[in-house]
Amino acid sequence: MSTDPNPASGAETPVPVCYRHPARETYVRCTRCDRYICPECMRDAAVGHQCVDCVAQGNRGVRQPRTVLGARTPRTATPVVTYTLIGVCALVYLAEAATTRVVWDFMMVGQNIGRSGQLIGVAEGEWYRLVTSMFLHQRPNSPWGIGHILVNMWALWALGPALEQLLGRWRFLALYLLSGLGGSVLLYLNAPADGAVGASGAIFGLFGAYFVIGRRLGGQVGPIVVLLVINLVITFTVPGISWQGHVGGLVTGAALAAAYAYAPARARQAVHILAPVAVLAVLVLLVAVKTAELTSAGTPL
Repeated sequence: MSTDPNPASGAETPVPVCYRHPARETYVRCTRCDRYICPECMRDAAVGHQCVDCVAQGNRGVRQPRTVLGARTPRTATPVVTYTLIGVCALVYLAEAATTRVVWDFMMVGQNIGRSGQLIGVAEGEWYRLVTSMFLHQRPNSPWGIGHILVNMWALWALGPALEQLLGRWRFLALYLLSGLGGSVLLYLNAPADGAVGASGAIFGLFGAYFVIGRRLGGQVGPIVVLLVINLVITFTVPGISWQGHVGGLVTGAALAAAYAYAPARARQAVHILAPVAVLAVLVLLVAVKTAELTSAGTPL
């Protein structure tokens, strides 16, 4: 215990303690509120130290930095969503390698006869196939082999971080998932009896978004145009590739990116929320109409 430095006074002076930790002695004060703070409660400031409450209060008045497209700048430069999507696809691929049932149960198919002789597909109530198929890829013993997932994941790794940084995590995730869904929906509308797997629809959506946003920001879009043209040529010339998935993803991704990039500043946040909702609503409506058509026919196409 500390006492009054003037013993002649006979009065004891209480030892100063941290306002958050009364059991800790300290002689350091917050430069804003003048309360005593212990080392655990100290936060470096421009001059001296501040307590945690003053720092939190000050941060509430600071505007969050945003990207040129209006998204909040991520706290870390690590493309969390991109790496997570790659990780999920890799884990699913391991499951595919272990059993073919994963592909049969979750691949995209609108309406067809399954291995058990019963009708399977989206038209039979298996709507999840529209989404799960974008995380599947051809198995190692298939014609494309492991190259299918390697090419798609390379494209996601190459394009994803830049788009995620510009759009923010949730806008980027919406772009990826809705692009993949757009590819599945076009396949359902055009060739419901065909089966398909792969993240290619979502990847083509990233191609479209990269081009649209690049044009909007005045960037160099030549390389992405060349890459897109090469992939479209492969799409329409190599047998066994679902052009519907690629084109559907491309159109969906480009349309959603246009809403993100060209939204007026005053209504940007509203547009960025409503655009994905509107795209999802249109896709769901198209699926519902096609499902009604197939189920009324009674037999697979």
